Amino acid sequence: MNSTCSTVFSELFLEGQLCDSVIRAGDVEFKIHRIILCNCSAYFRDLFCYKPLPSNKVYNFPTVSPKVMRLILEYAYTQSVVVTEDNVLELLVEADNFIVTGVIQACCDFLERKLCVNNCVSICNLAHLHNCPDLRGKAYLYILHHFEEVGALSLEFLQLSVQQLSDLIEKDELNVKQESTVFEAILRWINYSPVERGCDMPALLKQVRLLLMPTEYLVDTVSRNDLVSSSPACMNMVTTAIQMLNESNMERPLTQTRLPSEVLLAVGGWVSHFPSDKIELYNVRADHWVPLSWRHNASLGFYGCAYLNGCIYCIGGFDFISYSSHVRRFSLTSQTWTEVGSMHEERGFLSVATLNGCIYAMGGCQKQKKLKTAERYEPDTNQWTMIASMHKPRTEAGAATLHGKVGGFNGITQLRSVIAYDPRTRHWRNVAPMLHPRKNFGIAVLEDQLYVVGGFHNGGSFCNVECYDEKTNRWYIVSDKGMTQGAVIHSSHHLHLYHQRLDSGGSCPNPYHCSDSILPGWTIRV
Repeated sequence: MNSTCSTVFSELFLEGQLCDSVIRAGDVEFKIHRIILCNCSAYFRDLFCYKPLPSNKVYNFPTVSPKVMRLILEYAYTQSVVVTEDNVLELLVEADNFIVTGVIQACCDFLERKLCVNNCVSICNLAHLHNCPDLRGKAYLYILHHFEEVGALSLEFLQLSVQQLSDLIEKDELNVKQESTVFEAILRWINYSPVERGCDMPALLKQVRLLLMPTEYLVDTVSRNDLVSSSPACMNMVTTAIQMLNESNMERPLTQTRLPSEVLLAVGGWVSHFPSDKIELYNVRADHWVPLSWRHNASLGFYGCAYLNGCIYCIGGFDFISYSSHVRRFSLTSQTWTEVGSMHEERGFLSVATLNGCIYAMGGCQKQKKLKTAERYEPDTNQWTMIASMHKPRTEAGAATLHGKVGGFNGITQLRSVIAYDPRTRHWRNVAPMLHPRKNFGIAVLEDQLYVVGGFHNGGSFCNVECYDEKTNRWYIVSDKGMTQGAVIHSSHHLHLYHQRLDSGGSCPNPYHCSDSILPGWTIRV
């Protein structure tokens, strides 16, 4: 239905003109046009087309709230509905009953935005009850990824069935730093109703990765728990786990480490005056680094790096002789490198960012020339397209995506200017400049604000952190305890800074810093 027809029919509905039937919800009657309702609901189409028309042309729905019925009818005419915390549950139930898919989707979108530790279990159950698989999947993943908080704090968690809890804790994707968290969540669930649930301990303990626990915890805590020690089946599992801890062959389900929900990748860099082809993976949950076996071109440095759709892209670069326009893609799934479409221009020291499924490459160097051009890569077509050039050349700059725009930060003469590219208007515009000019700084977006960390200016270094708030178009200092140079990444509501310190021996790894969202505090992790 086009907008003109929608407006006309909506006016006729509000005025009660040319209507051919009446719907009664509770004690309120609504004059309607049956053909309009057929357009938005398979239920109404079946009702109006294949069921006898009541003699008085009135269809009764005594159990449906008039307010909810009005919302559903208004959606039929306008294709829009206002979902609130007060009406979402009842609206979803009735939209499901009437098979109004547009309203169901609006309710699901609303509930997805409201997901939190306190409601994720009930939203998951509600989505399952009303056959909303996408919402159920997202709520279920939320429970898995926030299990530490859900298991310790959520009241809804205590209402899970034993089968639901067992299904959760057996998943590899369960996000816990320590396996003891799973055991303690089980105890909390059982202690909520110990008489009825005490017998479930063997079935639940079976899903715990006992061999990932320290021996001391198994001996001092698990085996001494009354629910465990009173169960021969549980004690057998614990005793077996203790005996196996020193064995080398542990290819059993309870020794399988759980999958990290998030990882950080440190790609390339600079070691002893030469570019590095090493890549390391940081497990956010387990708090440790792992070297990866695959490597990039060892002779190439100063390239841009981006992550998109499960792949790492290494873009352009400089090998001390020439600049490159080539792009290589590494699939984390297949563990293979692939050459993809080359850029239109050779670029080193460029800035790279991703937005709406595309990669943007901006500025950089080309021989003795500083670039102000920019281009966009679309994976679906494997093609680069030139976009509007920036106002000035930029190299050794930073770039990030904030609220649907790509931002560029001047790094040629360590200026402090900032520009933003809007793909809808295809134009660059100036925004508020940084408080301090800098180049070679870290940059990341966290909780709708943009942070720049460290950098260099006129031979000196900065150790502070600036934050940009787009709503006020202002920058402000949030910390003077950053580091001079490094890569900054947003993950798990934290800023992660991976740093290489220059000293007389070349470069050596520094501990990296992790800041929580309440800056300026930094936590050092080795």
